[in-house]
Amino acid sequence: MKDEKMEMSPIVSVMSDLTQKGYTTQFKATDKGLCSMTTQKNFKPNQIEIKHFYRFEGESDPNDNSILYAIETKTGEKGTLLDSYGAYNDPLISGFIKKVENIQK
Repeated sequence: MKDEKMEMSPIVSVMSDLTQKGYTTQFKATDKGLCSMTTQKNFKPNQIEIKHFYRFEGESDPNDNSILYAIETKTGEKGTLLDSYGAYNDPLISGFIKKVENIQK
């Protein structure tokens, strides 16, 4: 019988690793700021730190470019925010990220 390995995409693999490190919240950019989908709290750019970010490029389609942000809030909540980059980025996310002062790689 043939061994079958299920390969995870790079983005799924990174998200799994971040979840193990405590980045369990999903964030969403809104007109009120960055909203935690867990606590429903909104955060301003000066209330978060981007601890790391990861860029992913689509192998067959350049329109599949994504960026994943690992975020920690001033209240200690940790989570991720996913966006496309390039022509298909979310203007709410890119506008918010431009205002964040503490971004680490």
